[in-house]
Amino acid sequence: MKKLWVLSISILLALPVIALAQYPASQSSGSEKQTGSQNDTMGHQGSMGHAAKTGNVKGTISQDGKSIVSDTDGKSWTIANPDAVKGHEGHHVELKGTTDAGTGEIQVSSVKMVKGEKGAMKKETTEPK
Repeated sequence: MKKLWVLSISILLALPVIALAQYPASQSSGSEKQTGSQNDTMGHQGSMGHAAKTGNVKGTISQDGKSIVSDTDGKSWTIANPDAVKGHEGHHVELKGTTDAGTGEIQVSSVKMVKGEKGAMKKETTEPK
Protein backbone atom coordinates (compact mmCIF):
# COMPACT_ATOMS: atom_id res chain seq x y z
CA MET A 1 0.00 0.00 0.00
CA LYS A 2 2.88 2.34 0.80
CA LYS A 3 4.38 1.73 -2.65
CA LEU A 4 1.07 2.62 -4.28
CA TRP A 5 0.97 5.98 -2.44
CA VAL A 6 4.58 6.80 -3.40
CA LEU A 7 3.86 5.92 -7.01
CA SER A 8 0.66 8.01 -7.05
CA ILE A 9 2.39 11.07 -5.54
CA SER A 10 5.31 10.70 -7.98
CA ILE A 11 2.97 10.67 -10.96
CA LEU A 12 1.01 13.60 -9.54
CA LEU A 13 4.21 15.66 -9.18
CA ALA A 14 5.52 14.66 -12.62
CA LEU A 15 2.39 15.74 -14.55
CA PRO A 16 3.05 19.53 -14.40
CA VAL A 17 6.63 18.98 -15.59
CA ILE A 18 5.40 16.92 -18.53
CA ALA A 19 2.76 19.53 -19.36
CA LEU A 20 5.31 22.39 -19.33
CA ALA A 21 7.66 20.44 -21.58
CA GLN A 22 5.04 20.51 -24.35
CA TYR A 23 4.96 24.32 -24.58
CA PRO A 24 7.60 26.21 -26.59
CA ALA A 25 10.07 28.44 -24.78
CA SER A 26 8.60 31.68 -23.49
CA GLN A 27 9.36 35.03 -25.17
CA SER A 28 11.64 36.19 -22.37
CA SER A 29 13.95 33.17 -22.33
CA GLY A 30 14.76 31.45 -25.61
CA SER A 31 13.53 33.81 -28.28
CA GLU A 32 15.75 36.76 -27.31
CA LYS A 33 18.71 35.11 -28.99
CA GLN A 34 16.66 34.40 -32.11
CA THR A 35 15.19 37.91 -32.23
CA GLY A 36 18.63 39.45 -31.80
CA SER A 37 20.02 37.70 -34.87
CA GLN A 38 16.97 38.68 -36.88
CA ASN A 39 17.36 42.30 -35.81
CA ASP A 40 20.85 42.29 -37.31
CA THR A 41 19.37 41.25 -40.67
CA MET A 42 16.77 44.01 -40.77
CA GLY A 43 18.51 46.61 -38.65
CA HIS A 44 15.61 47.04 -36.23
CA GLN A 45 12.77 45.25 -34.55
CA GLY A 46 9.12 46.14 -35.02
CA SER A 47 7.62 48.67 -32.61
CA MET A 48 5.31 46.04 -31.13
CA GLY A 49 8.19 43.61 -30.52
CA HIS A 50 7.48 41.48 -33.60
CA ALA A 51 10.43 39.55 -34.94
CA ALA A 52 11.45 39.76 -38.57
CA LYS A 53 11.79 36.56 -40.58
CA THR A 54 12.78 35.49 -44.06
CA GLY A 55 9.86 35.22 -46.45
CA ASN A 56 8.44 35.80 -49.90
CA VAL A 57 5.74 38.21 -51.02
CA LYS A 58 4.15 37.82 -54.44
CA GLY A 59 2.17 40.77 -55.77
CA THR A 60 2.19 44.04 -57.67
CA ILE A 61 4.61 46.84 -56.81
CA SER A 62 3.08 50.32 -56.53
CA GLN A 63 3.89 52.99 -59.13
CA ASP A 64 6.15 54.84 -56.67
CA GLY A 65 8.03 51.60 -55.80
CA LYS A 66 7.56 52.02 -52.05
CA SER A 67 4.98 49.28 -51.44
CA ILE A 68 3.62 45.99 -52.75
CA VAL A 69 0.13 44.51 -52.51
CA SER A 70 0.16 40.78 -51.83
CA ASP A 71 -1.76 38.46 -54.17
CA THR A 72 -2.67 35.99 -51.42
CA ASP A 73 -4.33 38.20 -48.82
CA GLY A 74 -4.39 41.70 -50.32
CA LYS A 75 -2.10 43.02 -47.57
CA SER A 76 0.01 46.04 -48.42
CA TRP A 77 3.70 45.74 -47.49
CA THR A 78 6.05 48.73 -47.22
CA ILE A 79 9.35 48.18 -49.04
CA ALA A 80 12.19 49.16 -46.68
CA ASN A 81 14.74 49.49 -49.50
CA PRO A 82 12.86 50.83 -52.56
CA ASP A 83 16.10 51.07 -54.57
CA ALA A 84 16.14 47.24 -54.70
CA VAL A 85 12.94 47.23 -56.82
CA LYS A 86 13.82 50.21 -59.02
CA GLY A 87 12.64 49.53 -62.57
CA HIS A 88 9.90 47.11 -61.45
CA GLU A 89 7.28 49.73 -60.52
CA GLY A 90 3.80 48.51 -61.51
CA HIS A 91 5.07 45.00 -62.28
CA HIS A 92 3.84 41.68 -60.91
CA VAL A 93 6.80 40.24 -58.99
CA GLU A 94 7.88 37.90 -56.22
CA LEU A 95 10.04 39.57 -53.59
CA LYS A 96 12.34 37.56 -51.35
CA GLY A 97 13.68 39.08 -48.19
CA THR A 98 13.14 39.73 -44.51
CA THR A 99 9.53 40.38 -43.57
CA ASP A 100 8.15 41.92 -40.40
CA ALA A 101 4.43 41.18 -40.16
CA GLY A 102 4.06 43.50 -37.16
CA THR A 103 5.13 46.59 -39.07
CA GLY A 104 4.10 45.32 -42.51
CA GLU A 105 7.59 45.93 -43.89
CA ILE A 106 9.83 43.89 -46.19
CA GLN A 107 13.59 44.29 -46.65
CA VAL A 108 14.09 43.06 -50.23
CA SER A 109 17.01 40.77 -51.05
CA SER A 110 15.89 39.70 -54.56
CA VAL A 111 13.20 40.48 -57.13
CA LYS A 112 11.76 37.93 -59.55
CA MET A 113 9.34 38.86 -62.31
CA VAL A 114 6.39 36.49 -62.60
CA LYS A 115 4.01 35.97 -65.48
CA GLY A 116 1.00 38.22 -65.51
CA GLU A 117 -2.54 36.99 -66.07
CA LYS A 118 -2.08 37.22 -69.83
CA GLY A 119 1.45 35.78 -69.78
CA ALA A 120 2.92 38.91 -71.35
CA MET A 121 5.88 39.27 -68.96
CA LYS A 122 8.96 37.06 -69.02
CA LYS A 123 10.52 35.71 -65.84
CA GLU A 124 13.57 37.69 -64.79
CA THR A 125 15.68 37.60 -61.66
CA THR A 126 17.71 40.55 -60.45
CA GLU A 127 19.79 41.00 -57.32
CA PRO A 128 19.82 44.44 -55.69
CA LYS A 129 23.16 46.27 -55.42
